[in-house]
Amino acid sequence: MFRKLLAKFRHNSPERLIFIYYFIAIVVATLLLSLPVFYRMDYSEMAFIDILFVASSALSVTGLSSVDIASTFNLWGYIVIMFIMNLGGVGIMAMGTMIWLLLGQKIGLRERMQIRVDTNQYKISGGVRMVIDIIVLMLLIELAGAVYYFFVFLAETGDWNYALLHSTFLSISATTNGGLDLFSGSLTGYDTAYHLQIPVMMQIVLGSIGYPVLIEVRNFLSRRRRHFRFSLFTKVTTATYGGLFVVGAVVIFIMEWKDYFKEYGVIGTLFNSMFLSVTSRSGGLTTVPIDMLDESTQLFMSALMFIGASPSSAGGGIRTTTFAILLLFLIAFSRGRVHIHAFNRNIARADIDRAFAVIALAVFLVFAGVTSIVFLENGKFEVADILFEVTSAFGTAGISTGITSELSNVSKLIIIAFMFIGRIGFISFILFIGGRQHMHSYEFPEERIMVG
Repeated sequence: MFRKLLAKFRHNSPERLIFIYYFIAIVVATLLLSLPVFYRMDYSEMAFIDILFVASSALSVTGLSSVDIASTFNLWGYIVIMFIMNLGGVGIMAMGTMIWLLLGQKIGLRERMQIRVDTNQYKISGGVRMVIDIIVLMLLIELAGAVYYFFVFLAETGDWNYALLHSTFLSISATTNGGLDLFSGSLTGYDTAYHLQIPVMMQIVLGSIGYPVLIEVRNFLSRRRRHFRFSLFTKVTTATYGGLFVVGAVVIFIMEWKDYFKEYGVIGTLFNSMFLSVTSRSGGLTTVPIDMLDESTQLFMSALMFIGASPSSAGGGIRTTTFAILLLFLIAFSRGRVHIHAFNRNIARADIDRAFAVIALAVFLVFAGVTSIVFLENGKFEVADILFEVTSAFGTAGISTGITSELSNVSKLIIIAFMFIGRIGFISFILFIGGRQHMHSYEFPEERIMVG
């Protein structure tokens, strides 16, 4: 009986297996965080929905939280949350593969297919090598950040224990784009500490720009450069990510220059605008209180969070490459072109179809999520605040206007669902719903319909 169930389970598509693995991981993380040993002695019993919320946020590396992490958990609770953020940041299959390799086990074809899905790749070959590279790079980035932050906090407080804990937690949170913090207010107390803002921004970028990009850059630096060619994915991802960062910083700068940022001066406004633009990719950490920003700025940041980070990264959203394909399609369509070009390459029709499927479903789900929460909360919050919360969860950004803890239990479940979808990726979610893809051996006659 057990063997039959196991065989039936393993017969599922890689997309469905990844979905199930992440669901099981959330269940285990929730049960683990339910143990009283991880809470402060003076903290009263925590509601199950809030435990589930924190576990889902940590695993999906979002950063939204319905409770204050610093005043709720103890040291062991912080350690568990850091582990969960790392698990979500590198991916369940990546972590599982590393453990499997350390135990001396062989990685089979089925596992390699699941690695391909979890890391959002097209090829099975090279998946294990990529997993090792991802984990090594992430650990090195976290270590470098932790060492730097340790000396910053040590100089600030003189407390070695405080510096060690906060530097490690911040480095992991920034690199994995986890967004959770131990400061009970994110980094709002460091709104003019540019020596801290810069490395945090760098870590968020490294965690959200895409692991294949980091690996290619490493390979580029370690080889003779004239014999190296970057992939189309890296070129499109980097160009789109950089463009969104610049546009985001400029627009936020203009919107808040004479409003919330009027006391910061040009330098302070520039740095905080850049930080908000970066953290909208999926960072979750913020140097200014979001609820103090103008509503137009919040709506613009909602759009940035909807786009999200790059594929095969710690971030969510529709992803930068999807947005790039949309822009390139609109440019090509307006000029009467049949094919979409980027860096002297034609983009595959299959990728265009996938991009539009992701955009269509994402718009529908976000609209449905916002509408549902507006209905459930019955006018308790502004629509703009709810839209910000939903896109923050969907893009696994984790920044909030401050309404998270006040949402009803059903609304929190909706936000959890968006965090979950944002982490596993929309392609995996679509294929999970649709099941295995089948190629038909026939085609129907083609006929035109009027559109537009």
